[in-house]
Amino acid sequence: MKYKDAVKQSMEMLARDEKTVFIGYNITRGSRAYGSLNNIPLEKCLETPVAENLMAGLSIGMALEGYNPVLIFERQDFMLNALDALVNHLDKIESLSKGEFIPKVIVRAIVGSKKPINPGPQHMQDFSKFFKEFLHFPVYDSQTSQEVIDNYIEALASKRPSMMIERKDLYERNN
Repeated sequence: MKYKDAVKQSMEMLARDEKTVFIGYNITRGSRAYGSLNNIPLEKCLETPVAENLMAGLSIGMALEGYNPVLIFERQDFMLNALDALVNHLDKIESLSKGEFIPKVIVRAIVGSKKPINPGPQHMQDFSKFFKEFLHFPVYDSQTSQEVIDNYIEALASKRPSMMIERKDLYERNN
């Protein structure tokens, strides 16, 4: 199975939960998250403007209201705009509230690719080491199709936030 197909299959698995909502831009039109949401009903997708901190804050708020948001960042480069919400809120709410509030958000953190066209250095940065070092919730870095599926199953079963590092360079790889 191709890596991209494992991501798509995982999104379809998550969508079966009635409380799952997908949040981001280019998820109801355009690439629909690089095709990974093509089989997801539009009513489960919340299209946002290009405002990453807003997207992260919205996801946290929805999680606190009982939804299971899947927050999609097309490229990790853009996540820098959301660091306040991710590092100071999503990562700390459980501790700050002494466990009263635990926002279960699944973050898709996609590392850009040089193929088919090199988009330039601001669209291919990889901040995975930073996220692994500074976040206190699981940060998965799936390298194979099976790891993608297994990690999403684990994230779905968890009651805590999680981040999925997704590597666009691996999309067409069979493994």
